Amino acid sequence: MSKILIVEDNVLNLKLVRTLLQLKGYVVIEAMDAETGIRLAKQQSPNLILMDIQLPGLDGLSATRILREDAQTKDIPIVAVTSFAMEGDRQKVLDAGCTGYISKPLNTRTFAAEVGSYL
Repeated sequence: MSKILIVEDNVLNLKLVRTLLQLKGYVVIEAMDAETGIRLAKQQSPNLILMDIQLPGLDGLSATRILREDAQTKDIPIVAVTSFAMEGDRQKVLDAGCTGYISKPLNTRTFAAEVGSYL
């Protein structure tokens, strides 16, 4: 089964995403900040990374750029999971190197299928 790295600093959002993915049989790895997420991406080689954009310290777009510059992680799909929903934000996410974009609040009925479409 696919291994998914969640980089999310909000405990409730992290728990929700973990639960929704584990119910579908995914193996979940968790990071509460970008630095840990980058380290885990290199150590664990996940099939997909779900990246929050607003993180403490290094933000998710900067972390995405770092992962894209590393030969070991450059091909891992990265999906931004964010409450940024303003005009132009989607383009910023894609320009940073994200494969796609899922907006918060999450639709619990369709989230696992959306994630699956990126694998």
